[in-house]
Amino acid sequence: MSTVRRPDHRSEQHGGHRSARSAHSAGLRHVLTHLITPLLMCIGMGLAYLGAFANPAPHHLPVAVVGSGRSAQLLAQSINDKADGDLEVRTVGDRSAAVERLKHQDIFGAYVVHAQGATKGAAGAGGAAGSSAKPAPELLVATAGSDTSASVVQKVFTPIAAHQGAPLKVTDVAPTAEDDPTGQGIFFLLVAISIGSYASVAVIGGAGAVLPIRLRAVLAIGTSFVVSLIGAAFAGPVFHLVDHGLRGLWGMAWLYSAGILLIGTGLHTFLKRWTTLGVMALFVMLNFTSSGGIFRPEMQNGFFAALHSFWNGAGFVEGTRSHVYFDDYGLSGHAWTLVWWLIAGLLTVGVAALAEKRRRTAEAEAAANAAAVAAAAVAATVPEPMPRRGSRAARAERMAGGAGADASDGAGGVDAAGAAEADVEMEMEEAVGV
Repeated sequence: MSTVRRPDHRSEQHGGHRSARSAHSAGLRHVLTHLITPLLMCIGMGLAYLGAFANPAPHHLPVAVVGSGRSAQLLAQSINDKADGDLEVRTVGDRSAAVERLKHQDIFGAYVVHAQGATKGAAGAGGAAGSSAKPAPELLVATAGSDTSASVVQKVFTPIAAHQGAPLKVTDVAPTAEDDPTGQGIFFLLVAISIGSYASVAVIGGAGAVLPIRLRAVLAIGTSFVVSLIGAAFAGPVFHLVDHGLRGLWGMAWLYSAGILLIGTGLHTFLKRWTTLGVMALFVMLNFTSSGGIFRPEMQNGFFAALHSFWNGAGFVEGTRSHVYFDDYGLSGHAWTLVWWLIAGLLTVGVAALAEKRRRTAEAEAAANAAAVAAAAVAATVPEPMPRRGSRAARAERMAGGAGADASDGAGGVDAAGAAEADVEMEMEEAVGV
């Protein structure tokens, strides 16, 4: 009597569970690998922002005492001794010279011991009342240079004025635009332009990976033009951050954005999916914190103060301030900072073009070598030609086999294309979603 062997359902279920666990493990490893990028962003942003902004304090902040007599020199020396390196106090001969230095941002506050207006008012009152009235001290500041620095200077000199028994008169010799009272709107404009620039890098480098590097560079320059126009619209007609000098601001916004896009486009050739982290480190973590938009370098530690002297965000912020509020004083230096970053972007694209050319040459040589080896192997294994009997059937069989191979190769190509497209979408989501 024959027996029918039933299928082992337990083995099938066990095999199915094992296959599912393997798929879940692979998926989990994939997710954990991609989580490295946002976690590194978290660490980098925390170190950069808290390191730059958490404990602002003056470091040799330059201020002045107005006066040429011995009393002014003694007051300056006394403040210097008490400040213990926080301030750098000097004396200036008269009020007009102090105003000039403030507009050149050589100093960030000037204390006039005896304000001229108060002295004239006291003299005009006449009699005993005029002689007994104390002239009010005056503090000159330039909030367009830095509102936070002006606030620090005011905190320093208010107690000194109170010790003299008179209220402190504060005069702003370089006020900001009416719709930007703190002057920090320029910094937030920098943020908007930066995000529009570095997020576009992921699109051009990812979705445009099939395009030649020259065409990607042209796209980067064109995108920077659009981003700069958006920035100029925000600064002018939309939020009125500036009341003049809009064309110069647009020019600096274009230089700034083009530098970021070209550098990012070139780096994408080498960094691939790590490009987002790289451009964020360069143009967010180190850039925003050293720009001087919130705290000037005199209010930060030595690392960020040093970056301020040559980083591109500082070039844009300080260049805009110089152009809009300080009669273009020092503008050429800030503009050259942006130009050098643009040149660095062009060089990065050039190096990427050479690397891609070498890569294509190496791939072509490898493919040619592989084809030659395969042809030699086929030639070595093919038998001697047989009689023509059945040649039609043999040809049909070979054609069928070739069609199957072509179909298999086509399926593999479709799978590879789908995987590449998925990687591009993931990279763009990481960049734009941050």
